[in-house]
Amino acid sequence: MKRLWPVLALLLVGALPAWSAQPPAPPAREVVQPQNFSVRVDPPQVRIGDPFTYEVVITHPKDHRYELTLPTEGGDFELLDQTRQRQDGTDAAITTFRVRMSAFALGKLQTPELDFDVATPDGPRSFSLQGRELEVTSTLPPDADGQGADLFDYQPPQEVPIRSWRLVLMVLGALAAVALAWALWRWWKKRTKHVVAPPPLPLDVRTRKALDALKAEDLPAHGHVKDFYFRLSEIIRGYLGERYGFEALECTSSELMASLRRLSPPGLPEDALMRFVSESDMVKYARADASPENCRDALAFGYALIDKTYVPPPPPQAPANAAASRVQ
Repeated sequence: MKRLWPVLALLLVGALPAWSAQPPAPPAREVVQPQNFSVRVDPPQVRIGDPFTYEVVITHPKDHRYELTLPTEGGDFELLDQTRQRQDGTDAAITTFRVRMSAFALGKLQTPELDFDVATPDGPRSFSLQGRELEVTSTLPPDADGQGADLFDYQPPQEVPIRSWRLVLMVLGALAAVALAWALWRWWKKRTKHVVAPPPLPLDVRTRKALDALKAEDLPAHGHVKDFYFRLSEIIRGYLGERYGFEALECTSSELMASLRRLSPPGLPEDALMRFVSESDMVKYARADASPENCRDALAFGYALIDKTYVPPPPPQAPANAAASRVQ
């Protein structure tokens, strides 16, 4: 007996590290109750295997956040998917969970218990919701036994005759090839010849045409002052950008004026342009009113800007040897 005491002492000493290494069990979270909740199973009666929706609507304080922890084992139920939607109100928030499930057992069943992790200002909490009753019916009709409509056992492989459409497909393929060849021949006969596009109109002509079209629409008379200034600003910016070679349409008003000051183009009415840009921005973005006289003055400024800044390109010069060749 005395020889057993040292052996027992060694066993106890060896077991102490194993006991001390076991982590302590995590403390159970405190349970929190929402302000209100409602549960609905839609539809309350389903056939076996058909999906249904388990909807939970929770009303809780706005500083609480509810997250659904889906059970790992559904038992007689298969969890398909879930959605979460939160809507904040004045004093509270409403979080709606929709869980789609399918049942694979007959009779009145109890849906799985749902557990929620709740984040609160006081720390994590939990909330559990007992399952609800659901009736699951069979896919067979009520008179299945009397009519013989019952489930069949597994059957051995059966030979199934298959209709061959090979000949029909070959004929259709030949007809399609003939139709394609005919269409290609028609296209080749009627193909459009290469037409040389006429040269574009000069910048001043295109800009004046745009101003004339805007003037003909008479947008201010129809109450579309804001649209008028948007169109006019786009025409003038497009003219300035093409005239002086920079992206005027993509610039802000301050960037537009800064770019023009760096270029310092001769003849540019900078003060009048600045007044137009400011007036246009006020109408477009600040909802300021503009009288018909202001609209006419703004349109007249567009014409005047072309007159003061556009310089027509010099006409092309003939080569020197072309004139000399005609001299005998």
